Amino acid sequence: MTFIVPPCDADIDIVYADSRILVVNKPSGLLSVPGRDVRNRDCLITRLQVDFPEARIVHRLDLSTSGLMVLGLDAEAHRHLSRQFEMREVGKSYQAVVDGFIEEDSGAVDAPLICDWPNRPRQMVDNDNGKPALTHFEVIHRDDERQQTRVRLKPHTGRSHQLRVHMLHLGHPIVGCKFYAPAAVRAQSDRLLLHACELSFAHPDRDERMHFDCQPDF
Repeated sequence: MTFIVPPCDADIDIVYADSRILVVNKPSGLLSVPGRDVRNRDCLITRLQVDFPEARIVHRLDLSTSGLMVLGLDAEAHRHLSRQFEMREVGKSYQAVVDGFIEEDSGAVDAPLICDWPNRPRQMVDNDNGKPALTHFEVIHRDDERQQTRVRLKPHTGRSHQLRVHMLHLGHPIVGCKFYAPAAVRAQSDRLLLHACELSFAHPDRDERMHFDCQPDF
């Protein structure tokens, strides 16, 4: 069954641009790259290439996840940035709102992940066959009225759906998550409450460490 992505009317915010790189804030509901179906051609890269024709994708965010992404504006910049992601030299931090109270103020989820093939694109924890996956978390705020926790998430690895599955594994699914949250938790938000809020890397020209911060609007 082909999934057709609903139109996304939100704009892409340009956070930073120079001759080598582009840093943007992707809205929730917009693909990072085109989908297989021709009806899913609208995405971040095709929109950006209207004004930045040389823009090249370095990494991705899920359709439902909003937040910071960096793109290369030439082949060398793309290679430089891609290597940093491959070597885990890029700093990434997310904010999420999850169901219930996380009792620990901080901690980590170390749980290997594998594709739940009959239910793809869902992923699942598999201690025997999964690929290593590690997420650090830190509680920002506990909301007594809504019975929710706002948490900062720092993935050490970059597995598909890692943050969503690890929060579910911890017993606290992310609010608004259509893949992993129970219906009552999904219904608490019309979008996934997950946002890539911090990104740091070395600039391709200067090797200067650059840091960007973009707080979520939820």
